[in-house]
Amino acid sequence: MNKTLESTAATIELRRLASGDFDEAVAIDAAIVGRRRRAYFEARLKAALKAPADHVQFAATRDGKLLGYVLARRMLGEFGRTEPAVRLETIGVLPGEQGHGVGMRLLGELEGWALQHEIRQIRTTADWRRHGLLAFFARASFTLGRNQIIDCAVHSDRLGELEGDAAGRGEPQGTAGETDYGAPAAGDFESLARDRTDVRGLAPADLAAILTIDRRVTGRKRDSYLAGLFDEALNDSAIRVSLVAKRGMTVGFIMAKTDFGDFGRPEPTAVIDSIGVNPEFAGSGVGTAMLSQLFVNLDALHVERVETVVAPENFDLLGFFYKAGFSPSQRLALVKRLSQEKQR
Repeated sequence: MNKTLESTAATIELRRLASGDFDEAVAIDAAIVGRRRRAYFEARLKAALKAPADHVQFAATRDGKLLGYVLARRMLGEFGRTEPAVRLETIGVLPGEQGHGVGMRLLGELEGWALQHEIRQIRTTADWRRHGLLAFFARASFTLGRNQIIDCAVHSDRLGELEGDAAGRGEPQGTAGETDYGAPAAGDFESLARDRTDVRGLAPADLAAILTIDRRVTGRKRDSYLAGLFDEALNDSAIRVSLVAKRGMTVGFIMAKTDFGDFGRPEPTAVIDSIGVNPEFAGSGVGTAMLSQLFVNLDALHVERVETVVAPENFDLLGFFYKAGFSPSQRLALVKRLSQEKQR
């Protein structure tokens, strides 16, 4: 960094993002992405006020003027993760201030917070076509993550084919700690989705069954993570579209949310955080019925795409989603691993 940039960076003050920064943050974001995303920032602020321990938001200012911001949250188990991480949701710097070290200062503040909380990873995603943002992350020592981001347009027609595919090709075989998400070998799709499986929104009494199914599927106890998603689903219907499947008892669940702007997405997107089917009902169409109902609900909300993250070795789950029309996303999973040296 040359002396001019050092002097510029030295005048930057870092602090927690406050509610009074809201309008300036929306304006900076609009200058970057070309449209105002007020609803997105309102949702992030509301979530942070409700669960301050899980959200971290910093502001960079000079002479009282907001120059940039970073919004992140603690990852508690999304996509089956076991190692603590911070998810960088969005970072923005006033266009005239870009290239002067503001973004790096904000990222450094986030890294310091993570280390103080014994978190050694920062994760994010970025569209591979946003070359400037990818260059920023590369300079900040982010690398490609292992997991695959897959997505598809919200639709219903291909789900009907999924059942026929299963009949012709056979079911994927589950392994220890996993479940078979495939459709049944035979039967009518509409009958499956509407008659054999009752798919509905969450109710308070569903939590215990969800925790039990998840432990059986993953072999791990993720009660606090799922309880947090469950509470969000019941109390913030604006962002949660989670579902349960019942056949007399609860036999499956999808934990999902609508995302109106994380990582600079240009269109509303739904993100599937977790899916589980009682192993005793594996291969009976429960996963297909839940995905079908999710797509119906998302279409009514005018959400155009749905996305999830899957470990590359989870062949059964990847196969299930690919047959349902998912394919590799244009977004890349990025990770920065932190060392204790950073804190010193």
